[in-house]
Amino acid sequence: MLKTELTVPSDLKFIEVVEHWLLESLQLEVDHEIDWSQVEKRLRLVVVEVYSNIVRHAHNEKPELPVLIRIELEDNNLSLEVWDQGEGFELGNYSAPSPTDFQEGGYGWLILHRIMDRVEYQLHVGGDRNCLKLEKDLAAAAAA
Repeated sequence: MLKTELTVPSDLKFIEVVEHWLLESLQLEVDHEIDWSQVEKRLRLVVVEVYSNIVRHAHNEKPELPVLIRIELEDNNLSLEVWDQGEGFELGNYSAPSPTDFQEGGYGWLILHRIMDRVEYQLHVGGDRNCLKLEKDLAAAAAA
């Protein structure tokens, strides 16, 4: 079982640090029968989408606000929590972009739901933090 966490400033210059930490930590622990290349591509997209959205939107370019990322891996089941201190994202105000609109943004929520098995978002946990919790069966993902 793997249990670890990383706290980084809310600054896009740390995106590679976040990517490498997450992907390399998981690769060390994941079952060697899993096709890691397939899993890695999907998880890279997820972590880049989540972290960049927190930096640009939730924390609104305030690098002094930390981003906390926790990962747990047990029997190839990944649990990923990402904590921020931004205003939060009101899910009730979200509407999926239409493919005919050629909209530049707004696809992150769709990407997360498409790639991950479970997506849960909680606003203002403990008063000042938001938590995005993502879960994925990595063995099933590699077989897909």
